[in-house]
Order: sequence, then C-alpha cells, then structure tokens
Amino acid sequence: QVQLVESGGGLVQAGGSLRLSCAASGRTFSNYAMGWFRQAPGKEREFVAAISGSGGSTYYADSVKGRFTISRDNAKKTVSLQMNSLKPEDTALYYCAGKCSRYITTPQYQYDYWGQGTQVTVSS
Repeated sequence: QVQLVESGGGLVQAGGSLRLSCAASGRTFSNYAMGWFRQAPGKEREFVAAISGSGGSTYYADSVKGRFTISRDNAKKTVSLQMNSLKPEDTALYYCAGKCSRYITTPQYQYDYWGQGTQVTVSS
C-alpha cells in the first residue's frame, strides 16, 4: 500500500511559479511511475506530467510542456512538479498519482494510488 500526500499549492499571480511536492510512503518507491493530474472547476481531471520509476523518462501534456518540470528523488520518496510561467487556466486541484510499474503512462485508470490534492490558483 502506498500513501501520497501533496503540498506546495497556493495562490500566485499569472507569470509566477510554484513547486508542488508529493511525499510517498511504502517500500521501493523506484518501482512506481508517478504522475501529476489536475482538475479545474467544472472540468474532468486531466493528465499533466509523468515520470518513470528511475526518473530517466518524463512526459508532459502539450498545455504545460516547456513550463512545467517533473522530477523525483527516490531516496527521499518524493516527486515534484516545478511550475513556471503560470497562467490563469492552470488553476486547478492538482493530484499526485502512483502506478505499480516503472514505465510512464498517461490514462488515469492505470494509476493505482492517489493523493488528496493540493489547490493551485493563478490570478490574472
């Protein structure tokens, strides 16, 4: 069983930056690919970014490519999302998710564990 706890959300002006973190419990964190998803009010939850178990591979949604960076520290069992050049449309509840495989995937249903989410609000 893996538990995920997100932190780092908040209110920021457009053009600003935030760094989200996700702390994981459980064993062998490197066996899990990790992802970030987000859900804006009135919209479905969508994929943002993912990273392989080793950290050697990453994948991003087109909407955040070049602005967001996902990374992980397997020794500390954490995964982070550095968000730069934030836009009002990035406003959402951001979720950390873990998948019982080292390989990246994007569909939500393939992720086995989810955090409670952290709110990111970008003002114009």
